[in-house]
Amino acid sequence: MPEGPEIRIAADQVEKAIKGRPILEIFFAFERLQGYEEMLKEANVTRVDTKGKGMLIRFDCGLTIYSHNQLYGKWIIRNSYNYPKTNRQLRLAIHNEQKSALLYSASDIEVLRDEEVQGHPFIAKVGPDILSEDVTVSDLLSRFTSKRFYRRKWTSLLLDQSFVAGIGNYLRSEILYVAGINPMTRPIDCSPDQLERAAQATIDLMWQSYEHNGITLDFNLASQLKAKGQNRNQYRHWVFNREEQSCRTCGTPILKFQAASRRCYYCPSCQSDEYN
Repeated sequence: MPEGPEIRIAADQVEKAIKGRPILEIFFAFERLQGYEEMLKEANVTRVDTKGKGMLIRFDCGLTIYSHNQLYGKWIIRNSYNYPKTNRQLRLAIHNEQKSALLYSASDIEVLRDEEVQGHPFIAKVGPDILSEDVTVSDLLSRFTSKRFYRRKWTSLLLDQSFVAGIGNYLRSEILYVAGINPMTRPIDCSPDQLERAAQATIDLMWQSYEHNGITLDFNLASQLKAKGQNRNQYRHWVFNREEQSCRTCGTPILKFQAASRRCYYCPSCQSDEYN
């Protein structure tokens, strides 16, 4: 499933393609939405926002298209009406004179009045979005230490979109590694220094992944490994998807386990309670 950085990148691409140009045509695959096709014709997209893994395409007529890619959804940008050859099902198409923004395979699509957006069930419950809002280390520390969250295991907490929006499976493992936190612990088990490192890592890795196409490894080190001929999967992450490979810091083999029904990776040395 795409995580927050991938959705923000897709939103940037959609915005670049369709912002500020009158809409020639909009297609909705779902019959319940087809009444909006005429209403949105000739409207202008004013901006494209994200809230975690949700996308909000805002129009100057007071309407907003909400979409969530879920597991299989994918945005494709093409020249106007130039559809790709694909077995995916087209769910939403937005066309102007130059470009078409095409959403395939997603099933969670709605049209909302602007005043309804904040009350949408997903938007209302989702936590702060680091890539779209001004979120500070202090803001995250307040959440880490709140009664609502501080007794929950990190492995489930970081995947909870009501905690922080947009964190998914690879970011969970990478944040805990960079913060030096044992994934079996909870915020209440951590020192103030660990909590501050976790807050900083959450912000830094979210932005780095967005700016460098999903790379969470130190970017200078990633560049060196790339220059040595390693492929992207080999230089992308600190620990995620690196089971039994050597920790980049201490050389200990990386371990993998299941947490919240999803795979999680960590270094038993760098993320041990004794180390911290």
